[in-house]
Amino acid sequence: MVLSVIFGLVVLFIIIGGFCVFFDQAVFSRRGTIYRVKTDRPCVLLTFDDGPSPEWTPRILEELKKENIKAAFFMIGHHVKKYPDIARQVAAEGHTIGNHGFAHSVMFYYTMAEIEEEIKYTEHVIKEITGQTTKYFRPPKAWMNKNIKEKIKDMGYKTVLWSLNSKDWVSFNHKSMVNYISRHVRNGDILLFHDSGNVSSTEGGTRRQTVKSISLLARTLREKGFEFVSIEELINGD
Repeated sequence: MVLSVIFGLVVLFIIIGGFCVFFDQAVFSRRGTIYRVKTDRPCVLLTFDDGPSPEWTPRILEELKKENIKAAFFMIGHHVKKYPDIARQVAAEGHTIGNHGFAHSVMFYYTMAEIEEEIKYTEHVIKEITGQTTKYFRPPKAWMNKNIKEKIKDMGYKTVLWSLNSKDWVSFNHKSMVNYISRHVRNGDILLFHDSGNVSSTEGGTRRQTVKSISLLARTLREKGFEFVSIEELINGD
């Protein structure tokens, strides 16, 4: 009996793990959000979640500078407070900072008042430390329902998800990630990467493959005729 239970749990873990690795749960939350912009212009937006990280964010910034790419960093408020110099560096180098909540908590379990408090406090932290007033929000794990979407919209935020997920938190080889994106890329796509975290945490792990992917991604997509634009250019046409 015990062995049967253990076997069942192992099978369940494998199924759930496989689902997370090979399927993008964000497809269930896209309605009513910005996840891809319809445009005739061959352009893409590069985004990074869960930072800033004192180890990986500066390396990513260095690669972005080499490739002359302006990205959007959806930061966790707690990490902004913990690593203020890195957050300021992101802003100083011309990238846009987005709100990713304060503690990376799933908002399904929040009241509307708690959602507003967390987003507003994270907004305050980002503004105080970087000088940027962000109005772009990305929910942790992309989990949200219609009521949460309406609440965030009422707060003056645009909810930004993604259309292509690199799954870099799995530590896939950078060539595999770039190959996947280049085979599926379309005009106006929003690409998801991470500058912090691992499979089970928003910190720790390695983003080495993420760092290595940037120059290869830039070269590969530019050869296909795509250009990298800022979030303002993509969403607002600025």
